[in-house]
Amino acid sequence: MRVYAGDAIRNVAVVGHGSSGKTSLVDALAFVSGSSKRHGSVPDGTTLTDSTPDEISRQYSISLGLAHAEWEGTKINLIDTPGYLDFLGDAAAGIYAADAALIVLSATAGVEVGTEKVWDLAEARNMPRMFFVSLMDKENANFEKVFQDIRDHLTPKVVPIEIPIGEGEDFHGIINLFSKKCHMYKKGTKTGEYDEVDIPDQYQAVVDRYSEVLTENVAEIDDELIERYLEGEEISSEEALAATKKGMVEGKLFPLLCGSATLTYGTRALLNKITQLVPAPPELPGRTAETWGSVNEVEITASDDGPFLAQVFKTMSEPHVGDVSLFRVWSGSIANGAEVYNAPRETVEKLNHLSVAQGKDREEIGELHAGDIGVVAKLKDTHTNDSLSSSSVPLVLPKIPFPEPLIVMAIQVKKRGEEDKLSVGLHKLHEEDPTFHHEFDSELRQTLVRGRGERHLQVIVDRLERKFGVKAELCRPGIRYRETFKAKGEGQGKHKKQSGGRGQYGDCWVRIQPGPSGSGYDFEDKIVGGAIPGKYVTAVDRGVQEAAERGVVAGFPVVDFRVECYDGSHHSVDSSEQAYKLAGILAFRNVAPKCKPVLLEPIMDVEVWTPDDSLGDVMGDLSSRRGQILGSEPDGRLTKIHAHVPEAELYKYATQLHSMTHGRGTFHWQFYKYQGVPSDVAKAIAAEQAKGKEEAEK
Repeated sequence: MRVYAGDAIRNVAVVGHGSSGKTSLVDALAFVSGSSKRHGSVPDGTTLTDSTPDEISRQYSISLGLAHAEWEGTKINLIDTPGYLDFLGDAAAGIYAADAALIVLSATAGVEVGTEKVWDLAEARNMPRMFFVSLMDKENANFEKVFQDIRDHLTPKVVPIEIPIGEGEDFHGIINLFSKKCHMYKKGTKTGEYDEVDIPDQYQAVVDRYSEVLTENVAEIDDELIERYLEGEEISSEEALAATKKGMVEGKLFPLLCGSATLTYGTRALLNKITQLVPAPPELPGRTAETWGSVNEVEITASDDGPFLAQVFKTMSEPHVGDVSLFRVWSGSIANGAEVYNAPRETVEKLNHLSVAQGKDREEIGELHAGDIGVVAKLKDTHTNDSLSSSSVPLVLPKIPFPEPLIVMAIQVKKRGEEDKLSVGLHKLHEEDPTFHHEFDSELRQTLVRGRGERHLQVIVDRLERKFGVKAELCRPGIRYRETFKAKGEGQGKHKKQSGGRGQYGDCWVRIQPGPSGSGYDFEDKIVGGAIPGKYVTAVDRGVQEAAERGVVAGFPVVDFRVECYDGSHHSVDSSEQAYKLAGILAFRNVAPKCKPVLLEPIMDVEVWTPDDSLGDVMGDLSSRRGQILGSEPDGRLTKIHAHVPEAELYKYATQLHSMTHGRGTFHWQFYKYQGVPSDVAKAIAAEQAKGKEEAEK
């Protein structure tokens, strides 16, 4: 493959809701351009970028994929991204690695929740965007409806630059509003060939209407053009194209195109518009990087003359290969086999077998210039979000802000002895997907996994088995309950044992009383007159703490209480630290039931964002989860609800919220405080704990 300079490169993230036609479109663009030799299909499992077994079997994208199309002397890097919200992290990575977003919408469904999410991600980067209405050949396709849907839900600045001739089975051409020519597609075409003809008379009225919208929006981009437009002068197609590109870069205009990836209709026009309208890397504003080890900031532009700087935006693990890193060159150039520096990790990496990707295939290349996207395998200690630079100018880029996990579950192996394999597999999968997290919780004695949703975590389980041979299952995570006291109490703990020879003797009297919330544990030595030697009082303290860890109500640690050891006795021969530790345990067990022990549960501070039409359902659901609604307020397109909800009631909440809001709702939670559990709930928890203990002892 030839090497491209930055001004001949276009980097486009293809984004949108699941099943809107993104993967099929990427496949068609690569095929029509001649860069790919096969036109694949999702049902057949032969598309360019959905190549893993789980993607082929499910028939939707799970991970980001790379492809390219070479067109009119330009290399178009196409970043195919997943559309379902469980895999939003890879969509975020694709958007941050690209210079523009091609937002794909289904001609039958219009704006969907995934469309809104990727629009917001692209909006946060203020990146140039264009829309493509795909599936125009499907039954119930409606271009005008999708256009209005975009205006109503995303932006009023969307401007059609081509319109379809026919819809559904009758879709057979498009009209280019710049050239005022019609592309009539040849029936049975494989690569989108068409005859360019004059606009049919029956379409002239609709062309005039859309052309007026285009001309008005284009003229507003440039003061000179708006003056000429108001004076009735004609704006040439070349001027209109230049103004459209300027409007895209400034976020003032978003072109709308259409077509069918299956039939390849509209693909050539789309390739043309990407090369004409999407800015090349050197045409965009620079990025700010930090000089590692100092607070100095450096403005980085896509120039070969600048210091080398690249960022890894995706890591994949492949059998027989290991880790494969996908990276974007933001400044400078790099040759195959060159050494680069990972400053934060203080690691020198050698870029052997520098390649460009075409789906699952990779082609080795001699060098990459500023603005290009490359692939390299077997880096020693470089991971997703890491920056690569030169040791002489160590630079670091801001990290890609990946979405936080929304759901937590426990995972366990089906076969004992595979716990270590599970840990290795989970670590590798986190490398591939930064939105997936895992940890072993020593208190719960569970491995916890966190992800964007149930579908996300089920994919993790499937990949564990396929890639690492570990069969595992998801289950409900435990809750870190606590116990405390509501009243004072006092009593004795006495350990006396005689078994021939030296005996065991420990005797202590303690008072227990509740402490303020969050005060923890406090022990005070109130012994007077040497009733218990000081070294043994310390042993009583250890015994009380050990007993408190085992709880009173349901076996959970006791918190926020004070203990005074105020009396006792000792034996000159038989007393020992161990005996007084056992006495402390007995004292706690004897006194604790007198202190009105109660069960505490973690309460989470929850913020939920929901569309207004789901507000009542979401509030009602939170209340049914024993939640306390604190208030609500408008927040952009959504309403934010603030509530306090017990953690135990939020199991699989992400799934329920998705269902209630048709995928448009989201939430964030964090620990707030511990609070008493209602008596009926506490009894159920205690019974469940006792049952679990019995089963474990069998």
